Amino acid sequence: MNNEQKRDFADFVAARSDSLIRLAYVLTGDQATAEDLLQTALTKTTSRWNKIRDNPEAYVRKVMYHEQVSRWRSPRWGREKLVDSPPERMASDRTAEVDDHLALQQALRALPPRKRAVLVLRYYEDLPESEVATIMGCSVGTVRSQTHQAITRLRELVRKPVMLEAWK
Repeated sequence: MNNEQKRDFADFVAARSDSLIRLAYVLTGDQATAEDLLQTALTKTTSRWNKIRDNPEAYVRKVMYHEQVSRWRSPRWGREKLVDSPPERMASDRTAEVDDHLALQQALRALPPRKRAVLVLRYYEDLPESEVATIMGCSVGTVRSQTHQAITRLRELVRKPVMLEAWK
């Protein structure tokens, strides 16, 4: 990369990193993993900067999605992580809003990776179906059907009162 390309890339990262880290967090569910995912995607983006300069954000999103799917498929994904101390339990006096948020978060994690990714890209990132289809490498009809199936399953999961018991 020449100096102008480096400057363009640095400007892109400065302007779009907040949005991209939010997407990475929603895909991973963990801040540190989200930062790693975004860093990996940006590293892969630098090698193709000349070819993607007209729409780099779409390329970075696609790289993040594919990288996360690869991580989900990895045999190491889902292993327990060792921590210094056990996590604190949720206080019993939390408001209904927090309970709803946690129930939704747990329900999202229970969805298969592709369905979760469709919901994240469609509703959290507010991307049109055609762009989601491009990022995921499928048809618009597939995006629509996966969105419908994911929302139906999400409604089933959120309605179950047993879900909140795991958090208390």
